[in-house]
Amino acid sequence: MAGRKSKIKDMLKLGQEYLHKQGYIKNGEIIPSMAGLALYANCSRSSLYNYASSSEEFKDMLELIKARQEVELINKGLKGEFNASIAKLMLANHGYSEKQTLDHQSMGSSSIIAKSKPMRIELVSPPSKDLTADKQRA
Repeated sequence: MAGRKSKIKDMLKLGQEYLHKQGYIKNGEIIPSMAGLALYANCSRSSLYNYASSSEEFKDMLELIKARQEVELINKGLKGEFNASIAKLMLANHGYSEKQTLDHQSMGSSSIIAKSKPMRIELVSPPSKDLTADKQRA
């Protein structure tokens, strides 16, 4: 277990370099990512997640990478420094979505008003039979 703790400390140091000392930029990346950290640390992404499951501090490091990525996507997307389609696609991984609603009923009005004609009900009696004519035939 002592070897595992020293490996986590090494990974934390690499994570700090990658994120806070702009290791991702020195590595030719535009924004930080889990894949980028894995390449920077020369390990797999699944190894990163394993370290995170055994170290709260390393888990926080991964969350900081996600937060930095999200902020840079938003800011650079708004400035037009990123391709809008790619920024939108990547922001979906952070819980953002585009929602469009179509209004087929109100034609853009804020409320729907039912316009109907008043209903008129008339009572109609059945046609009357001439009872006297029926009696004479019988």
